[in-house]
Amino acid sequence: MRLRSLRAGALIAALAAAPALAADYLGSHTWRPNWHGAGGFSALWLGPEGRDFVALSDRGSWVRGQLSRDAAGAVSGVEVQARGPLLHSTGRRLRGYETDAEAIARVGDTWFIAFEGIHRVMRHSALDAAPDRMPRPEAFLGLQENAGLEALAAAPDGTLYAIPERSGRIDRPFPCWRFRDGVWDQPFTLRRDGRYLVAGADVFEGRLYLLERDFALIGFRTRLRSFDLTGGDERLEMESTLGQHDNLEGLALWRDVAGRRRVTFLADDNLRALQRTEFVDYVLD
Repeated sequence: MRLRSLRAGALIAALAAAPALAADYLGSHTWRPNWHGAGGFSALWLGPEGRDFVALSDRGSWVRGQLSRDAAGAVSGVEVQARGPLLHSTGRRLRGYETDAEAIARVGDTWFIAFEGIHRVMRHSALDAAPDRMPRPEAFLGLQENAGLEALAAAPDGTLYAIPERSGRIDRPFPCWRFRDGVWDQPFTLRRDGRYLVAGADVFEGRLYLLERDFALIGFRTRLRSFDLTGGDERLEMESTLGQHDNLEGLALWRDVAGRRRVTFLADDNLRALQRTEFVDYVLD
């Protein structure tokens, strides 16, 4: 999501009293890509070993490469191997409101990308290929302009889960839409808690992980919850303090060679000089 829609409505003092982390922080790496217009990275996919990566910009582009990691397992470097624009189904470059890519998921060799603005999920045979249109349920049409599909995750059987940034009311749970057998439905909701809004999602080892963030004038606060695939068995996996990290929007779950459950986040700098694009690593167990 682009920063223009984030508002600080609660007292900063209350936000600063964040609970202690429920996970072990490994480190952060600030990435400074050197091409014109780089930034705004809002989605992340990682290979199973936590090194191969794909990142999407909400300005309508993709980057593919490999991450280096230090002795602790935190990202220490970024090698870009390919990059390019996301395409319209007609083969042209996306433009205007079409470009706001917010989430990515992979099933086999197929990529699925969720967008805000024109709320939709598109299917790509390759990142540089023109996508196929997918069914768009009527519920997508009623999503808020800059608070639409923010999270997309894929289960190993190919089922997709899509979640909007906002639910429409602070006391209303977030709807979770599911795509399987060519049809969208909305089988469950996820409890909305306080000021946190949805930023991303992943499915890992039978659980749905939900990345959320809160914003105040002095920075961001991040939380990661997980659920079973019916929306039940809610667990708090981690929660940062206010200002500890930048605007974390992308995430990927994986296991390292020691068998530890890992999460890597990617921050969206909103193409602003005072923000940073950073990879952030935690061990969850």
